[in-house]
Amino acid sequence: MSAATAALGMIPASDSRAAAPAPATGGTFRYALNTATLRGYKLPLADQIVLTAQAGYTGIEPWVEDIAKAAAGGTALGALKRQCADAGLSVISAIGFAAWAVDDDAARAKGMEQMKRDMDLVAQLGGTHIAASPAGVYKADVKLDLDRAAERYRAVLELGREMGVIPQLEFWGAAANLSRVDQCLYVAARAAHPDACVLADAYHMYRGGSEAASLRLLGRSATHCFHMNDYPAQPAREALKDSDRVWPGDGIAPLTEILATFAENRASVWLSVELFNAAYWQRPAPETARTGLEKMKASVAKMHAAGVIG
Repeated sequence: MSAATAALGMIPASDSRAAAPAPATGGTFRYALNTATLRGYKLPLADQIVLTAQAGYTGIEPWVEDIAKAAAGGTALGALKRQCADAGLSVISAIGFAAWAVDDDAARAKGMEQMKRDMDLVAQLGGTHIAASPAGVYKADVKLDLDRAAERYRAVLELGREMGVIPQLEFWGAAANLSRVDQCLYVAARAAHPDACVLADAYHMYRGGSEAASLRLLGRSATHCFHMNDYPAQPAREALKDSDRVWPGDGIAPLTEILATFAENRASVWLSVELFNAAYWQRPAPETARTGLEKMKASVAKMHAAGVIG
């Protein structure tokens, strides 16, 4: 155990974890922490796991970079897997940046090798999914053909079958390619693979110009995880940055509509809070972790109270 872990305290044996919310029209929500929300504290993965469990989450979404650092530093990933299991945490996904979609054959081969390494790390930690982001194709000087992207995503999905980790097609709102829900829906459909799924995000939806209603086309099997966050009215949409994200419910995002859509689709969704707001890192880390869970629960409660689903 590191000194930082000791300072955080041991996870209580009788962890008073909050009960899952009641289903809404057949849909269920579970709560996870995307560890980007804690990145400003520069904690090792073992400490991130402690914080996540103590805050009351039942899922964690680490960054592959932190998993790799733990392994390179001599920490057995099997031990971290047991730590998560003992704390009642599911490793719901992981964030990586393999360049799997690029046109250059040699660069794409390297990207696929990186994806394989990343998937192996996630699998050793007990994880089931990984982000397949627009890394490598997000710049404006790159023109990505969506049919080619579908072929490449299918190849990543096949690799995932071998590795036991499902790649979720992720979009970035500010990217030149794969910036919207509809683009990901097209690529996932064209991939024609039973494991195809889309990783959506409230901030990226707004930043890229995707409407909440577009999520209605995401079926139950195509929805595993949703990144929960919010954004202010200012600056303007096109000028927003990742660091402008705020807690769910503290901005103008249509979270009630988004959550109601998942419920109407009868989807079982991990809501994973993901922010990069440096102002929040001025608070004690346990407080930041707890706030993320409280804000997500409040958003779900607001959706139920609105009575917008039938």
